Amino acid sequence: MLDRPSRQTSKASGGEQIEELVALIEALIEVVREENAALAIGLPASQSRHTELKSKLAGLFEVWVAEASTRRIRLHSSDKALQERFMNRIECLRLSMDENVIRLRAAIEASQRRIDAVMAAIREQISDVSPYSANGRVKGRAASYGTSIRI
Repeated sequence: MLDRPSRQTSKASGGEQIEELVALIEALIEVVREENAALAIGLPASQSRHTELKSKLAGLFEVWVAEASTRRIRLHSSDKALQERFMNRIECLRLSMDENVIRLRAAIEASQRRIDAVMAAIREQISDVSPYSANGRVKGRAASYGTSIRI
């Protein structure tokens, strides 16, 4: 069911094809909502367990869109309720993905702030134990310049 359109799908009625696509969209919505919930509580984006499945489902969705765009499959049905459900699911997917983009950006920015804080702490520790100052001179020694030069 949650697979790329096949030869069987291309022979199926428009209603059956829409049903298959709606099932794929619903699975994608569910994964994205779960990821959004995890990101909302502060989980770093790199630790999301949803990434692999979301990518797989998004890839399958892309194939469906490509097949429909090239008219290899037809997504037409006289069933108005099915058409409305399909359009509703598409809109729901769009909204979930919009939220996902926002939450992923926030998670990436938070990760970057953590990295910056760790790097600043490392730099501070290094500078505390380094015998050199920021200008490259040895710390704690006053430079003396003599004014009397003998030849």
